[in-house]
Amino acid sequence: MKTIKLLPVFFLLVFASCSSVRVYSDFDNKVDFKQYGTYAFYKNGIDKAEISQLDKKRILNAIDRELSAKGMAKSDNPDLLVNIFTKEREKIDVNQFNMGWGYGWGMGWNPFMWGGQNMATSSTEGTLFIDLIDAKKKELIWQGEGIGYLNQNRTEKEKRINEFVGKILEQFPPKAK
Repeated sequence: MKTIKLLPVFFLLVFASCSSVRVYSDFDNKVDFKQYGTYAFYKNGIDKAEISQLDKKRILNAIDRELSAKGMAKSDNPDLLVNIFTKEREKIDVNQFNMGWGYGWGMGWNPFMWGGQNMATSSTEGTLFIDLIDAKKKELIWQGEGIGYLNQNRTEKEKRINEFVGKILEQFPPKAK
C-alpha cells in the first residue's frame, strides 16, 4: 500500500529532474560572423530587463565567461553589443494517476479500477533571450533563446543561469553551411 502512495511522488521527482534547457537561435545569414572579435554590454537594453540586479550580474558574468572562452574580448569600441531580456510564466500541471485497469476518471467504483489520484503542481518557466547587435549598423544579427525551469535557491540559481547561458551561446557563432 505504501508503494501506491509513493508512486505520485516518484513521478513528480522524475518530471522535476527532466529540467533541461530548450534552446533556439536565429541569425542573419548574410552576416560574416568571423569579423566580430570584441563586444560590450548594451546598458540601455539591459537596464530594462525586469529581473533583480543580482540575477543580471549572474547572467552578464556568465555571458562574459562564455564569450571570452570563444576568443572574444570586452572593448570600449566593440564590434558587437550584447543585450538580454527575460520572460517568465507560471506553469500549472494537473496529473492523474490511475492504479489498475479499466475505465474512468478520478476516484470512483469500477470493478476494473482501484481508484486514482489527481495532483497539481506549479513551477516557474523562464525564458532568457541574448541578442547580439552589430555595433556599427545597430542591427540585430543573432538571437539566442533558452527556455527552462527556474530555481529560487541561490546556489542552484547560479548553476541554472550558467547552464542557460552556456547552452544558448553554444549556438554562437552559427555554423557555416
